[in-house]
Amino acid sequence: MSTDSSSFPYRLVATDLDGTLLRDDHSVSRRTRDALTAAAAAGAAHIVVTGRAVPWTRPILDDLGYRGLAVCGQGAQVYDAGAGRLLTSVTLDRQLAGVALAKIEAEVGPLHLAASRDGLDGEVLVGPGYEVVGGLPATPFTDASDLWTAPLNKLYIQHPTLTSDELAEAATRTAGGFVTVTMAGEGIVELLPLGLSKATGLSLAARRLGVKAAETIAFGDMPNDIPMFAWAVHGVAMANAHRELRAVADEVTSSNEEDGIAVVLERLLG
Repeated sequence: MSTDSSSFPYRLVATDLDGTLLRDDHSVSRRTRDALTAAAAAGAAHIVVTGRAVPWTRPILDDLGYRGLAVCGQGAQVYDAGAGRLLTSVTLDRQLAGVALAKIEAEVGPLHLAASRDGLDGEVLVGPGYEVVGGLPATPFTDASDLWTAPLNKLYIQHPTLTSDELAEAATRTAGGFVTVTMAGEGIVELLPLGLSKATGLSLAARRLGVKAAETIAFGDMPNDIPMFAWAVHGVAMANAHRELRAVADEVTSSNEEDGIAVVLERLLG
């Protein structure tokens, strides 16, 4: 595989984690690791851009030996993995979030709630009925007032009968003027600071790296990746991607289980 930097058209490779870089068992294949290493040798930095907050992202980064910048929490956090510190962190206005929740529940009925607290070691608080996707570590709560006692990056909402697509649509319609609503996967609908997206954090991180949107290729699988695709010059959806992301992608590659990132990088590297 060639590693001549003149043959690789991008200086930044931005990848989502779940359903994209990670296989379904949360591992990264050797083929994909080798393709990212070859892209780095050709002059392209790799940046992780994930909906996971830093505490849920750090174990994956450690396993990869990742020492660069990572965009976490749907763009809320820019994390320096090498230094182990947050460079930026955006928090949710808790008063606006409370208004948004009330409006959504008035429309669809009671919700199951979880919340991601700010900081390097911020806990994810999980309320009654909320099912954490992927068995990630979380702290249960029973009193909803506990949600509001410390700064938050985002709220997670689930509904007992609505699908995630239906819930995200209803939440956007009723509360989109107070918070940003995004869907990161089935069972993962999030309320974020108004205007925040993966593109927000990626643009900040890219500026620190001296890289432009026109030099960036992005990989993803869910609607929360749409702003990242809009920012990057080339967006690649995985074969397993949500229909909304596939509709705006520049190309569709193989699935996360079939080394879709590696398929594209190997072709570009020649």
